[in-house]
Formats: sequence, structure tokens, C-alpha cells
Amino acid sequence: MVLNYIWISFFVIAFAIGVVKLVLMGDTGVFPAMIDSTFASSKTAFEISLGLTGVLSLWLGIMKIGERGGVVDALSRLLSPVFTRLFPDIPKGHPATGSIFMNIAANMLGLDNAATPLGLRAMEQLQGLNPRKDTATNPMIMFLVLNTSGLTIIPVSILVYRAQMGAGQPTDVFIPILLATFFSTLAGIVATSIYQRINLLNRTLLLTLGGMCVAVAAVIWGFGQMDKDRMNLVSTSVANILLMTIIVAFILAGMRRRVNVYDAFIEGAKEGFTTAVRIIPYLVAILVGIGVFRASGAMDMIVGGVRWAVEACGGNSDFVGALPTALMKPLSGSGARGMMVDAMATYGPDSFVGRLSCIFQGSTDTTFYILAVYFGSVGIRYTRHAVACGLLADLAGVVAAIGVCYMFF
Repeated sequence: MVLNYIWISFFVIAFAIGVVKLVLMGDTGVFPAMIDSTFASSKTAFEISLGLTGVLSLWLGIMKIGERGGVVDALSRLLSPVFTRLFPDIPKGHPATGSIFMNIAANMLGLDNAATPLGLRAMEQLQGLNPRKDTATNPMIMFLVLNTSGLTIIPVSILVYRAQMGAGQPTDVFIPILLATFFSTLAGIVATSIYQRINLLNRTLLLTLGGMCVAVAAVIWGFGQMDKDRMNLVSTSVANILLMTIIVAFILAGMRRRVNVYDAFIEGAKEGFTTAVRIIPYLVAILVGIGVFRASGAMDMIVGGVRWAVEACGGNSDFVGALPTALMKPLSGSGARGMMVDAMATYGPDSFVGRLSCIFQGSTDTTFYILAVYFGSVGIRYTRHAVACGLLADLAGVVAAIGVCYMFF
């Protein structure tokens, strides 16, 4: 529903600005520019979707091998000691715990198709423990915030889009995305724990979260000792080594489980082809809307206004061009994806804005969409502190993304 109003606004605002420019400024080129943008944007959307087919099939095939090979189960067991303390209100041994673990593990691996059904099942099970069926419980809110904070180990789709848009090194944003999404998730956990009075000084939580903070601090310190060229080289090299290690590890995990690795890959690759075809209308819709909005001059007015305000305060305004992606992400995943693609097409995939838009896209998830789908599936009307904690996590992810991008690029 939110995306519906946003999409309508793109055209209505663009038309209004076009009329003003034509009538008051005599700009006869504004409407031809908007119409030209509809053809150009729809062509770009189709070409991107077509180009995604191969790489998306490859990665979804690899992910299917990992899923069949028990990687999701292994991650669930690894997360178990921490999550049982983040969800103290869930009775020990309740099936909701397993569904939550599996959902988070699937999200971390970028298995959206597996994560959503698991998440909906977890919400139904949590609703079974809910004494007030129209009001969100503490475990529901913690679960939702962990989803909206967008912790992802393998941001496959972003790397695929960068490759399709012609980035020199599509994986150069891999480490920055991991750092930004870590801060988003950490902020979400801390904010929700404060609301719910969960003891973060518990030994297990302290060791886990503290250890992760130390590790991230060490990574930031290590990269901080390098100049930007060496930092970019090391970051890209580490990302490529990690991704290749993950591919081999997934294959070995499948072999250990006696999975027919080739057949599993083919099954996942078929899903990749289907996904690439399925996103064509969505990508066409959002890119055409953004194209018309940009051609009318409305996007430049907004970005220019924010840039002026930042510079008036003495700040560096290089990041402003990527802000539309960050502002759209809590509202719509497809909308933010369109903004990211538009930023790479406008500024270049290897530009500061192009890279930052990718980091924004990977640092958080679609807060309002997730809240609407998950709470709506069980009839929750009163969300309590879910929105506040989710948006705090988003804000932390945006701030971290800007800082990390300045550090690396």
C-alpha cells in the first residue's frame, strides 16, 4: 500500500513540476524528457533483469546446495545459546524457537524464499503463546527487529546487480556491507533489550556481542591503517576468498549429507531463472517511476536541497546522492532496489554514490513491509515498540553505512 502511494506520487509530482516549468519557465523540453525516460528506463529494467538470470541462477543453485547440506541447521545450532537469552519469554523446547533460529539463519545466508515461510510459521507459533491476540509480545518484537535489521552474511543480490551494472569489482562492497549491517543489528538488539529489560550483561550475550564488537573494531582498525587503494584491494581480495570458501564449503556440506549436489544446484538454478523473470514487471514499474521523477527535475530538487543543508552546516555532501535508497529501504525492498540501480546508472557503479547506495541496500531490511506482513499474518494491531526499535536499527545502519563508505572509498 505504501509503495502504491509512492509510485503514484512519482508521476503526479513529476507532472506538476513539468506543468510549472512549461507554463512559468517556458521549458518545452521537460515533457519530451519525461516520455523519453519512460522508454529508456523500461529498456534498462528489462536488460538488467535479463542479465541477472545467469548469476542469480548460479547463486541460488549454490544456496540450494547449502540448504540441503544442512548449513541452515548448523547456523541454527550455533545461534541457539544467544537466541534463547534474547527470547526469555519463550518456554524451553517450544517449536517457535526452532522456527526463529531457522528463519534468522536463512536470512543470514540470503535465502529469502526459505526465510519468509519460516518467519510466518514462527509468528503463528508465537501467537499461540500470546495472551492478548491483538497485541505484539516481546518475543514477536525482538524477532521482527532482528529481521528488519537485515543481518546478512552473503548479500548475493547486491553483488549480482553490481556485476550486471558493470562494476569493476562487484565484491568491493562486501566487507562494508557486513560492517554496516552489524551495527544495524547491534543497535536493534540493544534498543529492543532496553525496552524489554533483557539483561545484556548476561555472560553468554556479553561474550557473544562483546566478542563481535571487538572483532569488528579490529577489522575497522586494521583497514584504518591502510590507504584507500590498499584498503580496496584487501577488502576485495578477502571478499572473493570468503565467497569462494563459502561455495566450496556448501558443496562439501552437501557431499557430507550425501546430497546429489548437481541436482540440488539445478533445482536452485531453476528458481534463479524464475526469480529473474518474475522481477521484470516490478523493476520496470519502479525504474520508470523514478526515471520520470528524475527527468522532471524533482529528484535534483530534493537532493540539491539536502546537499545545500548539509554544506550549510559545514558537512561533506558526497553521500547525499545515495540518500533516496536509504529513505526508500524501510518502506519497500523493490523501491529501494530501484533507487540503488538508478544511482548506479546515474553516477556509475564504481562511484562513491553508486557504492554507498549498495551499502544502504545491504545494511537494513524493509521495516514497514516486514511488520505489515508478519504482524498482519496473525492479526496483530498494536505493535507497541516494534516500529521505534526497527527504525532505530535502520538509522544506525544508515549512519554506519555512510561512515564505512567514507572509510573505504
